Amino acid sequence: MIKTTILIAILLGPLLLFSQKRAEQITTPKEEPNDEVFTLVDEMASFPGGKKALQRFLTTNLDYPKYASEMGIEGRVFVQFIVEKDGSITNISVIRGIGGGCDLEAVRVISAMPTWIPAKFEGEPVRQKAVQLLSFKFNDINKSRIKKSHFN
Repeated sequence: MIKTTILIAILLGPLLLFSQKRAEQITTPKEEPNDEVFTLVDEMASFPGGKKALQRFLTTNLDYPKYASEMGIEGRVFVQFIVEKDGSITNISVIRGIGGGCDLEAVRVISAMPTWIPAKFEGEPVRQKAVQLLSFKFNDINKSRIKKSHFN
């Protein structure tokens, strides 16, 4: 009886110890202080040169995907991203797309943007979530060209 109890303790002891360590690792994630992503800030993150410069950048760099043009796909793509403390753009994702290659093109253009001026909260740079709307619309004169003037 004593041998059986000792054998069970020897076999189950490491398993219970491992389970406790694993549970501690899961329940206590390590997060960097001040890595919170803000939506409301004192100073919004901004594209260098302002809204007109952003519109010019998007107009110059956005291409209407051939497949979308051929299939008559048009509409608006909403892209969400984070402007980091250093102004870099990360975590790019489409939150509302239209397909036909337009979603991929929107992500490509957002990822190609230059470094932004980061948001500030209480005088310190912070991470901020941003959403950019990109419109893919055929021009009335030439149905194969994009009207690129619908940006926030």
